[in-house]
Amino acid sequence: MSDSSAEGLADLPPSAKLVYKVLQYNGPLTQKGIVEESMLSARTVRYALERLEGIEAVDEDVYFADARQNLYEIVSASAETPDAKAVGDD
Repeated sequence: MSDSSAEGLADLPPSAKLVYKVLQYNGPLTQKGIVEESMLSARTVRYALERLEGIEAVDEDVYFADARQNLYEIVSASAETPDAKAVGDD
């Protein structure tokens, strides 16, 4: 997650922060899985995921077990900055 999305996460509503934490602890989940784990309504989870996607903190992918659903996961910092370790090795 980039610095700007880390700052954006602090400005999100509590429901979006909860969805982020659920994904952080459980790994990739479908929207239904997030609803079950967070005990939030489906509408609230949809809104939270939209907000998290808006700051590029969450990535949406196809759920191959059921193509009607999407799989959501946290965007990893290593994927954004692959050379981060090489910069500090000098």
